[in-house]
Amino acid sequence: MGTVDEYLESLDPADRAVVSHVFDVVRGAVPDVEQGKSYGMPALLYRGKALISVMRTKKHIGVYPFSGRVPDAVAAGLPEGERAAFEHDGVEFEKGTIRFQPDAPLPDDTIRAIVAARVAEIEDPSLRKA
Repeated sequence: MGTVDEYLESLDPADRAVVSHVFDVVRGAVPDVEQGKSYGMPALLYRGKALISVMRTKKHIGVYPFSGRVPDAVAAGLPEGERAAFEHDGVEFEKGTIRFQPDAPLPDDTIRAIVAARVAEIEDPSLRKA
């Protein structure tokens, strides 16, 4: 699989819009990202490290922040009402993966929180052990 742009071109238009929006929010939050690959997935890289990948699967859209701690850290940092939505309303997460349905996309603030947590890990690798 190639770059993020190549991957987006391979998606049907409805899925492309949802996946592209996530990548656009990431690019807005961290303007100096580059396209690349990590674990065979098209990804955005920050300072040469994998920041995030977003992929359409048969059953959902998966967000992969290349960190086992980021999904839990983001969920724990959300206000109670948003955390309940993050944990229950069509959004599932486990170590290293956040899944949602295209008709119920992640809020932009949640995407920015995911990216901020991952950027913090890239800038301070000791956070990965926290």
